[in-house]
Amino acid sequence: MKKSLGAKNLGFPAPVFMVGSYNDKGKPNVMNAAAGGICCLTPPCIYVSLREATCTYHNIMKRNAFTVSIPSDKYMEEADYFGLATGKKVDKFEVSGLTPVQSELVDAPYILEFPVVISCQLKETIFLGSHTMFIGEVVDLKADEEVLSTINVKEGQELIRINIEEVSPLIYDLSLRGYYKLGEKVGEGFKDGLKLFK
Repeated sequence: MKKSLGAKNLGFPAPVFMVGSYNDKGKPNVMNAAAGGICCLTPPCIYVSLREATCTYHNIMKRNAFTVSIPSDKYMEEADYFGLATGKKVDKFEVSGLTPVQSELVDAPYILEFPVVISCQLKETIFLGSHTMFIGEVVDLKADEEVLSTINVKEGQELIRINIEEVSPLIYDLSLRGYYKLGEKVGEGFKDGLKLFK
């Protein structure tokens, strides 16, 4: 029998998004966003929801842009630190030893050492309550060559895709506040469910 836990948020596993932004003096900052994900496929859009108390909130409001860098599991300590420390008091890049890089397409920095980077132009801002949702239109998705795979779509046609196993992204459990590694692949999307069609 299921037990009610009340009105609580839960969506697990949650992605671990490192949100990059510049302040009004051009200083790079990064934070670990607990709430974020995909919100539209065409145009491609992602969101991060932030409290007004964060530096990143104000940076995005002023610059109308942000990046999301996705860390591999070997950067768990740095990723957690980015969610604990405040850019109001410390230079998180200096403390972590990681490298900020100016996005070529938006007014925000990304993290050089993280294998996947999404550059976003602010599309819409929605005040929800404790958090404000920043919807960013993806203007570029880049990844280290080491995490890319080529797949054959049909004869003579190939696609380059990001290999999630090579990225080895962190995932987060909002309920127990734990970071986890990716598990094993258990099926094929848009294929295995076809078995239930009669």
